[in-house]
Amino acid sequence: MKHSSAPDSHMGSDPETVKFSSFLGPILLLTNIFFLNFLSRIIFAPLLPRIQKDLTLSHVEAASLFLFITLGYSVSLLCSGFISNRLRHKKTIVLSATAVGIALTGIALCDDIWTIRGGLLLLGLAAGLYLPSGMASLTALVSARHWGKAIATHELAPNLSFFVAPLLAESLMMWFSWRGVLVFLGVCAILTGVLFSHFWKGEDFPGEAPNFLSLKTLFSEKSFWIMMMLFSFGICATLGIYTMLPLFLVAQHGLERNWANTLVALSRISGMFMAFLAGWTTDRVGPRLTMMAVFLIAGLATVFLGACTGSWLVLMVFLQPVVAVCFFPPGFAALSAIGPPGARNVAVSLTVPAAFLVGGGAIPMGIGMMGDAGFFALGVSAAGGLILSGALLALFYKPGSAKPTVSP
Repeated sequence: MKHSSAPDSHMGSDPETVKFSSFLGPILLLTNIFFLNFLSRIIFAPLLPRIQKDLTLSHVEAASLFLFITLGYSVSLLCSGFISNRLRHKKTIVLSATAVGIALTGIALCDDIWTIRGGLLLLGLAAGLYLPSGMASLTALVSARHWGKAIATHELAPNLSFFVAPLLAESLMMWFSWRGVLVFLGVCAILTGVLFSHFWKGEDFPGEAPNFLSLKTLFSEKSFWIMMMLFSFGICATLGIYTMLPLFLVAQHGLERNWANTLVALSRISGMFMAFLAGWTTDRVGPRLTMMAVFLIAGLATVFLGACTGSWLVLMVFLQPVVAVCFFPPGFAALSAIGPPGARNVAVSLTVPAAFLVGGGAIPMGIGMMGDAGFFALGVSAAGGLILSGALLALFYKPGSAKPTVSP
């Protein structure tokens, strides 16, 4: 089946000449799904101090909640190609949104740490179905010359989620417990899936299930393995640090929970604009140079985030995410340029699981372990050192046969 690169209204036009604004409606519809998908997973970061207190958890037990989310998320990403191959991308996206809502509602009914962990595993399994199908739908919708801008728009979802999650959590906890926050998000996720099912008019096509040929093609690409490591560091710089930051500010620096969540929320405002700058830069200078700059600055900022105190700490809380969020537009553009176009969803479904396990699960849990040992700040700085190494690793990235064209 031949996949279109433009919306239905432009089927007779050369996709390379269609303006980016013509794609904006469908892109925003996908972005809305991604927003609830991402918000449902990171909402546990601002809720973590309250959950830790209610369940009397240690730092490492609290951090383990994110490990269970990322474990489910990673397994789901690996299997998503088989599901989207049978259901096609649209139904897979709807299934993901609906299942996320059901999982959140179930977690709200759990009473002990192990049932919550089981619910979080199911939440990760549900959420992981979205990204490969979402990215395949997005890159099929627009021409390659607009990939940077399209992905930057799509990346509004996690960046807006980083900002909204702490404020939403604190606002709802004025009337409800942390369980009520989860029920609210669960209902929203289900409703969003229903709306997407009704209004999505982009081309629907089956995903490619991982097979020996597609795996051999990707595994033979050195850049595939490089991108797997870079995504691990990129997710650590954004999601990994974010998930532990409220607890770090409360436990290590003695901030009140509502003030810590407010700081974290305000620090994420810039991400909504910086993603567009990263997308524009990617289209102009290419993903490799953009990624190198991001890892260099974000790594240094994360090192200082762990080392600083007082007003310098507040400065680092704001500076670190400004640059960290810039990884994903060049990151996904670089990942989409590895291997043949038909295998893009396979590249995403293989790369992102390992990256989430490392950057969004193992590293935050490692920070929690160091926190229990009395070295919380050192744990954050050590994560910064890993992020910094990505600047060197990005030097060795080379695009494959699906290299996106660079805007003139």
